[in-house]
Amino acid sequence: MSVFTTASIKALPTAVETLCIAKPSHWSSSCEIFTMKTEVSTAAHFVTRLLRGTRLLSEELLEQFRFSLEEALGDHYQHHWFPSAPCRGSGYRCIRINHKMDPLIGKAACTIGLTKEQLFSLLPSELTMWVDPYEVSYRIGEDGSICVLYESTPPDKNQPESCKDGLRIGRPSPSKSFSMMTCSS
Repeated sequence: MSVFTTASIKALPTAVETLCIAKPSHWSSSCEIFTMKTEVSTAAHFVTRLLRGTRLLSEELLEQFRFSLEEALGDHYQHHWFPSAPCRGSGYRCIRINHKMDPLIGKAACTIGLTKEQLFSLLPSELTMWVDPYEVSYRIGEDGSICVLYESTPPDKNQPESCKDGLRIGRPSPSKSFSMMTCSS
């Protein structure tokens, strides 16, 4: 199977926004396109923005962290990205800090010399982020509201609007004050 990584796509002279993974030979011979770059980039930018808000890390370290997190997420989601069924694999793609550091965030932090203990002091103690095809959303705290960072319309109008619609009903605002950003396409 041929795989184009996030790094190789960034090296292309045009603004390619997709990862292309060749299907196994028993599938059709065409290449299926997974539009993952925007969602992965949005998630990495959000976590980086939380770290930037502490004003304890240089821009150089923050950019290195963001790049490492984008690569880690892209690699992790590579075989778990289903644009035709966005809810499929949502739990696998969930980024979670809940008294344990998410291993992908921890891996990116190691590239800039941050320990898990330092990360815990810089990030919310409870953060959930869902990185799904066509939507990136997060919740700070167990009882916080789900906020959408990125949302786009799937090409198939018969798909559900979001995997988290049931969680959004009747939730109060986040218990702590954090800067929140919204992005739209």
